[in-house]
Amino acid sequence: MSGRQLRRVAKAAGFTLLELLVVMVIIGLLAGLVAPRYFAQVGKSNVKVARAQIQALDQALDQFRLDLGRYPTTEEGLEALNTAPANAPDWSGPYLKKGIPADPWGRPYTYQSPGTHAEADLSSLGKDGRPGGTGENADVGNW
Repeated sequence: MSGRQLRRVAKAAGFTLLELLVVMVIIGLLAGLVAPRYFAQVGKSNVKVARAQIQALDQALDQFRLDLGRYPTTEEGLEALNTAPANAPDWSGPYLKKGIPADPWGRPYTYQSPGTHAEADLSSLGKDGRPGGTGENADVGNW
């Protein structure tokens, strides 16, 4: 091929600015439609993770109660699942394989015994970290 033919092939093989802009607009529109749906699912999955963690902690609390005949006090807290409280000769823990997890939003779970909803209340304040709320901001508890 001569130099002239190579220049013609190279010129024909490129994209025009207009073609690139059209592709970018299409990608932007698709991202605008898909991203909100994707991020809504992420929020729902955090609530599901919180419920699963609360259920696992609740089972560990039940095992503690079976061994000691009581739930940990509010002062002992969830740490009583990993470290034997004072004057607890029947403690057979640790009751969790790993440490006590934070909720999916990075805050500690709240624990109260005796609770207002059950014998022992275990909850997360949701995404906003405040009592009440709806959707992702709603409290998640074992009641």
